[in-house]
Amino acid sequence: MLKMKNIFVFLLTGLLFIFDSCKQDYTPRPRGYFRISFPEKSYKPLDLALPYNFKIPGYSIAGNDPLSPDQPYWLTIDVPANHAQIHLSYRTLNNNLETFIEESRTLAYKHSQKASSIDEQLFINPSKKVYGTIYTIKGNAASPMQFYLTDSIKHFLRGSLYIKEVPNSDSLQPVIRFLTQDVLQLISTTEWKENK
Repeated sequence: MLKMKNIFVFLLTGLLFIFDSCKQDYTPRPRGYFRISFPEKSYKPLDLALPYNFKIPGYSIAGNDPLSPDQPYWLTIDVPANHAQIHLSYRTLNNNLETFIEESRTLAYKHSQKASSIDEQLFINPSKKVYGTIYTIKGNAASPMQFYLTDSIKHFLRGSLYIKEVPNSDSLQPVIRFLTQDVLQLISTTEWKENK
């Protein structure tokens, strides 16, 4: 009988403790993301033997594309602090401008399955004979920005920004904003070598 009484008191105490704790307000902690530090913006001219030139971020490293060693004018710009890369491919035009434009558009729109929207913006710099289209890809796509630039006669340069992390537009938005400025700087300073 005493044992039964002890068990009853123990259960009653436990239930009172549980009900008392449920009366308190409880708010779960919101999911947080790591703080991302960015270097100070600075740009330097690309100093490589290529048929094009532009300014790249001072905190980036430019080199030939390791995945395409047979293409001497293809380039990868690494931004190690942000786990990002800008891939550039260059082609010489030979009455095939429409083919390359359509190929660039197709590659940009391959991200439409994961993207919430894809915005197209024309880029025109008549003084340097640089024309093109910038694709801003919003949502959880692997590449948040792509573009192509051309003089419509000889040069065709295609670029894409990739962040080497799981695509999550919420947590990567500060990085995307930061790197978008760098890509736009690259685009706006592009010039063809024979125009110098």
